[in-house]
Amino acid sequence: MQNESNSSRTGEQPTGEQQAGESLIGTEYEVEVGPVAHGGHCIARTAEGQVLFVRHTLPGEKVVARVTEGEVGSRFLRADAVTVVEASKDRVEAPCPYAGPGKCGGCDWQHAKPGAQRRLKGEVIAEQLMRLAGLTPDEAGWDGTVMPAEGDKLPPGEVPAWRTRVQYAIDEDGRVGLRKHRSHDVEVIDECLIAAPGVSELGIEKQDWPQMAAVEAISATGSHDRQVILTPRAGGRLPLVELDKPVSVLRVEEKDGGVHRVHGRAFVRERADDRTYRVGSGGFWQVHPQAADTLVRAVMQGLLPRKTDMALDLYCGVGLFAGAIGQRIGEKGAVLGIESGKRAVEDARHNLKDLDRVRIEHGKVDQVLPRTGITQCDLIVLDPPRAGAGKATVKHLASLGARRIAYVACDPAALARDIAYFREGGYRVRTLRAFDLFPMTHHVECVAILEPADKGA
Repeated sequence: MQNESNSSRTGEQPTGEQQAGESLIGTEYEVEVGPVAHGGHCIARTAEGQVLFVRHTLPGEKVVARVTEGEVGSRFLRADAVTVVEASKDRVEAPCPYAGPGKCGGCDWQHAKPGAQRRLKGEVIAEQLMRLAGLTPDEAGWDGTVMPAEGDKLPPGEVPAWRTRVQYAIDEDGRVGLRKHRSHDVEVIDECLIAAPGVSELGIEKQDWPQMAAVEAISATGSHDRQVILTPRAGGRLPLVELDKPVSVLRVEEKDGGVHRVHGRAFVRERADDRTYRVGSGGFWQVHPQAADTLVRAVMQGLLPRKTDMALDLYCGVGLFAGAIGQRIGEKGAVLGIESGKRAVEDARHNLKDLDRVRIEHGKVDQVLPRTGITQCDLIVLDPPRAGAGKATVKHLASLGARRIAYVACDPAALARDIAYFREGGYRVRTLRAFDLFPMTHHVECVAILEPADKGA
């Protein structure tokens, strides 16, 4: 991923007298922008060959990039495109007034047409697959497309309001905002365009929140449940919460970081795959309203559960995939879910109590799975955290001889690394699908279906 473009310095410039380790923040370079990179930026090079990771630009543009992080002698620099000299045909004016250099860090691609955003994400997936797993899209069973969620295919200049969970930052004056990119600084806002209607209608941005450090807003999918989770500053007292819609209120305790109910329900009810799921104390649930159903369909279509299957659901959260498989297997089948979050395990057991053949165990996958004594299974679903499952866990899973494995990933780099480990364990990728469940950001969700390599021989 190199761009051998020409560049020149403008603005503040390093001089021959500068020493290694001296800051280059504020230095400007006029550069030709190369390919997209994982993380919401593109790659350029200075005339001296130093790599720039540039935000707020697009491949093929010529821009003035201002350094935001880095120093003389650094392996690479981070920068913002502060002036567009030659624009890409995929560029649009950012619909959000808080998107841009030095502003809110929540959205990476507000300045790109929606179709271009999906192409860029596809390029990142392809690059990670080749670099970390040695696979072309064809070899991964992927057509190279990133599919929008239902209702998200909008014309340039329009933004889908999809984010059902928003973590607002509060500045020292009690004003609502969002964090700037790679910073604790707060960009004060009066509206977040990607917030779901159920979040926006609460009116959180209209109020001041004295003595608070953060306010998280949750709007459930499939129910009218609304919830706010307050994080006070040290010694801060909770305000009287009076919002535009009824909400439950929870508090993050200063001593233990635990989330505790103040009033209302301690959970929200989410809906997916014709089931209702209780999600307590701000626990994990897919953020896009279409995500849970989209991912369940992709996983079930890839696994094709049978009536007698023994299945594993790893990093199972509140039981989304365990519930989906549990509804599709017969009385001779079984599902074991493993989850490290104590409250998520409680919720999963509650959510799946009607499925006699589903069991949920509490603990880390790499510790609990060996203790189960399971030496073989038919199906595996894993939806690990952003860092991925890792070599040891993948090696163990490959030894179980599953007919199909569904890997749900929110990070293409972690997915590609783990696919390489699965290949070492005798598995190949049968199909891969990518979904744009985080519009305007660099994040993308993938579902890879793996099977024993000798089956495809």
